[in-house]
Amino acid sequence: MAMEAITLFLPDLAATAELGRQLGRKAQNGDVILLYGGLGVGKTTLTQAIAVGLEVPPDQYVSSPSFALLHEYQGRLPLFHLDCYRLAGEEDVEGAGLAECIGRTGLTVIEWPERLGNLRPEERLDIFIEAISESERLCRMEAWGKG
Repeated sequence: MAMEAITLFLPDLAATAELGRQLGRKAQNGDVILLYGGLGVGKTTLTQAIAVGLEVPPDQYVSSPSFALLHEYQGRLPLFHLDCYRLAGEEDVEGAGLAECIGRTGLTVIEWPERLGNLRPEERLDIFIEAISESERLCRMEAWGKG
């Protein structure tokens, strides 16, 4: 069960970027963020802003790891950016060796976490992004944990 949930209205890209920067600044070692939402809602954009908050150098451009499945960036904490879009399910995640990446040292951000099945960690932040218009987003965040 979610410990805490909030919904935010993000009126524009600047608000989405600020949310990401704040998440990156507050991230702690071992944190996991799961990003839900359709194609083009801003999951990678949010991850780019999280990287800024983590002090990932600007020359390490954060891009979607759809084909590589995993990108790693060095900042205040290591950032592991996974994209499970091309995976069919839990078996594919394990077969690609991605299960070991979840929750390791640093911050792990996962796009398309629906494909993880039972591999989703118990302690995590789920972020559901919904496009309301071309620039507006509704963002629901649910913190999950043991206590």
